Amino acid sequence: MTATSASDTRDPGPGVEDVRAWINGLPTCEASELELFERIRVLEELKAQAAAAQARLAVNLDSAVRHRHEELKVPAAQVGRGVPSQVAAARRESPFRGGRHLGFAKALVGEMPHTLAAMEAGTLSEWRATILARETACLSAEDRRSIDETLLADPAKVESWGDRRLGAEAKKLADKLDPEAQVKRNARATADRRVSIRPSPDTMAIISALLPVAQGVAVWAALKTVADALLGEGDGRTRGQIMADTLVERVTGQEVAEDVPVAVNLTVSDETLLEGGHEPAWLADYGPVPAGLARRMVDTATKEAIATLRRLYVAATGRLVAMDSITTVFPRGLARFIDLRDQTCRTPWCDAPIRHHDHVRSLLAGGETTEANGQGLCEQCNYAKEAPGWSARPTGPPDQPHQVETTLPTGHTLRSRSPDLPRPSPLRSRVVDVELYEPDIKLELDFVA
Repeated sequence: MTATSASDTRDPGPGVEDVRAWINGLPTCEASELELFERIRVLEELKAQAAAAQARLAVNLDSAVRHRHEELKVPAAQVGRGVPSQVAAARRESPFRGGRHLGFAKALVGEMPHTLAAMEAGTLSEWRATILARETACLSAEDRRSIDETLLADPAKVESWGDRRLGAEAKKLADKLDPEAQVKRNARATADRRVSIRPSPDTMAIISALLPVAQGVAVWAALKTVADALLGEGDGRTRGQIMADTLVERVTGQEVAEDVPVAVNLTVSDETLLEGGHEPAWLADYGPVPAGLARRMVDTATKEAIATLRRLYVAATGRLVAMDSITTVFPRGLARFIDLRDQTCRTPWCDAPIRHHDHVRSLLAGGETTEANGQGLCEQCNYAKEAPGWSARPTGPPDQPHQVETTLPTGHTLRSRSPDLPRPSPLRSRVVDVELYEPDIKLELDFVA
């Protein structure tokens, strides 16, 4: 009789479809309150266990890619390039988050064995593990392992702690083990100061500034002082409104917040702008805006302000008209065209701002500097695309919205399609010159018929 190896007799466990069927059945079956509670609990544990498994798999993927790169004699600086983007694609998330997931996974597997074990046991969530990793990131591997053992050797110790206490305890231990590390961490944090913008409901925008604490407090105190003074004089605005208006006035140099110059890069249909249409427009650096607001942003500009409107028409198929160039660098006009067509980074699940204008098919592979062979990418996605084993090509009919197909080293394919654009009126698919508003208001109209 032929001997059977251990691998042949090992129970492979439930298949993927079995697991899916089990999960799908959990919320639909009749159950008591106790059973419902237990099902919620077991799914929470399953989430932690799945996150732990993802961490191990991400580290294994990184090792496999690095090994392949070394066999291919890839330059040392490029070994491992593209792994965060592969992790992101597998998780259907942005490459930025993919990089965070990979860094978190390496910390868990290499330096935080007790935290990883608690996740695998289902007693510590991925978020709480992330808190521990974040608060110990400035330490050496040895000190991090020490805190990991102190807090998680017995997971029951932190079972009832809230997130804030868990982070505070980890930070306190880190400060005791290496006070100098905290000083270095603060210095790195200061280097990360930045300002960002993101859309908010009801066509509002949130401007966020990450500042050193002294500067942040000074900005807040200055705005508050102005608000207190104006409220004392009987100003009818709320404190928040005064502070917001003062911020705009001081940053832009305008005497009145409403007098800020309006620079509008809109992709619109002619009905929206000229005939009171209702199709939303796209505002660069923000997103979709209602047609009425798009018109009002220009209509309400004062004489002191200059409203600059750049508009692109689209063909009846929904595709912007192509532009060609024989240069190897995208000219300014063509680069702006790609920015307005793609709006954000074209990588699936990545909505980062466009930083690079990329040749979909590289110049070395015979790619041309054209609208069809161009795409807008963030910096990280553009560098990842240049890693060994990655390839991309434009796809789709030339009269349809722009499409790109990217193939990963694993053979998986990602497909990207440029956002849908407002459709033009058949009666206005030509270049026109229209005086729309007051002569004091400057309109710069870029028509693409």
